Parts: sequence; C-alpha cells; structure tokens
Amino acid sequence: MAAITTTSAHVSARVNRWWPIHAKQSLRTRTFNRSSQADAFQAKPPGATPAPKPIGIVIFDQVASADVMGPADAFSQPSLSIDRRESRCYEVITIGINNHLCATESGIILKPQLDIRQAPQLDTLIIPGGAGIHDPKVNKRLVRWLRRRAMGTRRIAGLGSGVYALAATGLLHAREVVTHWSIATDLSSRFPRLRVNSAKLFTHDESFYTCAGGAASVDLALALIEEDCGRKIALRVAREFVVPLKRSAGEEQYSESLKFQIQSCDRFADLPAWIVSHLNEDLSVDALAERACMSRRNFTRLFHNTFGKSPAQFVAEARIIEARRRVLVPRTNLATVAVSVGFKSPDVFSKTFERHVGVRPRTYRALCKASAAKIRAKRQLRGLRPKGMKSVPYSVARRTLSHHNFG
Repeated sequence: MAAITTTSAHVSARVNRWWPIHAKQSLRTRTFNRSSQADAFQAKPPGATPAPKPIGIVIFDQVASADVMGPADAFSQPSLSIDRRESRCYEVITIGINNHLCATESGIILKPQLDIRQAPQLDTLIIPGGAGIHDPKVNKRLVRWLRRRAMGTRRIAGLGSGVYALAATGLLHAREVVTHWSIATDLSSRFPRLRVNSAKLFTHDESFYTCAGGAASVDLALALIEEDCGRKIALRVAREFVVPLKRSAGEEQYSESLKFQIQSCDRFADLPAWIVSHLNEDLSVDALAERACMSRRNFTRLFHNTFGKSPAQFVAEARIIEARRRVLVPRTNLATVAVSVGFKSPDVFSKTFERHVGVRPRTYRALCKASAAKIRAKRQLRGLRPKGMKSVPYSVARRTLSHHNFG
C-alpha cells in the first residue's frame, strides 16, 4: 500500500508541474458544471414551476440588429401557460463586451444588462453577427471569454458572421457550420478546418449551432424552443411572430420561391408566392391563366420564357418542396399530406414524389428518421450528455481542455 501511495503522489506531483493552473481549475469546475446546470434547470420538487433558462445574447458596436432582436423576441415569448403570465421558459440577458452603450449597424442604441465579466451561468449563449465582430479588440476579448465559457454552457450559437468569433476559439475545428452565403468563401479561406455550408438555413454539430443570420436567426431560435419546450409551443411562438411557416434547418437560403420571384416579370410578380400559398387549390393552366388575365396559349408561352419550365412543372415542384417538409412532421398521415398540397390521391402523390426525390414518401421519412437517430447515437458515443445523464465524463472534459488553449 505504501508503494501505491508513493506512486500516486509522484504522479500527482508530475501532473501539477506540467498541467497549467488555470486548466486544472477549469477541469475541476467545468467537469461538473453541466451536472449542476442540469440540476438548476431540471431538478425541481414535484409540482414546482421550473426556473427559466438563462439565454445570453452578446452585443457590441456595429452588431446586426436582426441577429439580436429576432432571437431576443422569440425567446421572450414561450411560456408553459396560455396567457404567458407565469411559467416563462427563458430569461433573456444582453451581455456587452464592456458596459458601454452599443450602436447596431442600423443605428439602434442598445444598453447591455451586464458585461462579460459579470455574466452568470448560462444555458444558451448566442453570438450575433455584424461588422463589429471583426473589430480586433472585440474579437480578442470575445474569443478569450468564449473559450472559458464553452464547457459550462449547454448550447452556443453563432449567427451569420458571428461564427467568425466562434471559429477563432478552435472549438469548431472539423465541424459543419452554416453562415450567410455572402461570406462563406471568406470564412472557408480564414478557417480551412471548418466544413462551411452556405446553402442551409442553420445546422448544429454537438452543442454548437450556426445559422445564416438575419431572418434565419428566428428560424434557429424557433428550433431551439422546439428542442426545449416541444413543437406545440414553438408553433405558438411562430404564430405570434406571424411567420408564414416555421422553416427547417435543411431549407436553402436561396429558396425556390424567392428565385422565381426574382426571375418573374411584372405580369407574374405575385404569382409564385400565390401558388406556394394555395397548393391545395386548382392550379391548372386554365386557372392560372385566368388569374393572370391572359389566354391559355399566351400564358403558357410567357410563363415558360420567364421561368424556364411549364406551369405544370412549376406547380408540381412547388408541391413536392412543401410535401418534403410536411412528410417529416411527426405522426402526420401521408394521405393527409397528399391532399394538403393538392394531389388528388395518395398514389399520384407517391409516384410524383418518387419522380422528383428518388424515393417514395414513406421511405424518405424512414431515411430521415434513421439519419437523425444516427446523429443522436454519434453524439452519445462522443461522450456528450444525453437526457438524464448527470455529469460530463472526466475523459471528455480533459480531452476538450487539452485540445484548446484557455489562456
């Protein structure tokens, strides 16, 4: 026993010499941060009202106002009661790089509630984009703070150009990230170890979420609300925002309907949007020609010249794009989906879907479900905390700390 004790002490002494003091302190505290965080947010007496989850939104000079206001308003909406007078799900906290007033890119003046030195333990941390993210002073302080906060925060999101600060921490190496299409090439050149996707609206890789910014910031916020509170509450928030639909992560930034609106001439300026919002109605060539106040022959010719396809092809593609979204809604009957997007029978819907997508609707749903299950399994194998697990394994905390400089 004496030999064993001596050996343990010797190993401990060697560890103390080479392991940085700040890293050892981080390891002792951060290894259990998620456990205490889970207890704080979830472990409540039966019947007690759960504490709101603190959502931190970083602000700085020349921040993109849409990246701040959109998520802030979205997270301020959800509650567990219909009248929203109690049981709020979130507490939104604005966090400044310092305690000075901040002017957004659009000129709105924001006052942070706290600065980064005063920020409490957070459930979710949001880094918005904007020209100010490239200010060397802002970037340096923010990157250093993010490294310290990473292990103790359940989710971290970079919106639009906000991903630059998150990428500079080294925490996104080899991960898929989404950013605005206009800066994707520059982001890839600055951080070649990232897998940059400029097509999707948003994505997540383990606990890191990234999105295209702008309106997609609200889409990501709705996805996080659904993740925490369920689809019903997320849809209620979407309705409060009067958004036409709650978009999924895989939808393209440059949507088909937007592309067709850009291509359309004055005669067809509103037609693409009208078609997309009336998929279950009569969208025959005759009906569309009548709406455009044109003869069938002239309408068909002009439509093809404008959009490069026939009216029937356009309508079929619009219906399939919407059907792909609705097929993935849990517990949705495929026959109901077929009728809701304008197909006369499930059989016609199934054949048309296969012609455009390559597989039948039922197979498509199963493949997407299997892919989601695979991602969840991969996250658990990597040592991330699944629901119900009380702490992060020591090996995960040590591996994370050893791969990044927390100085």
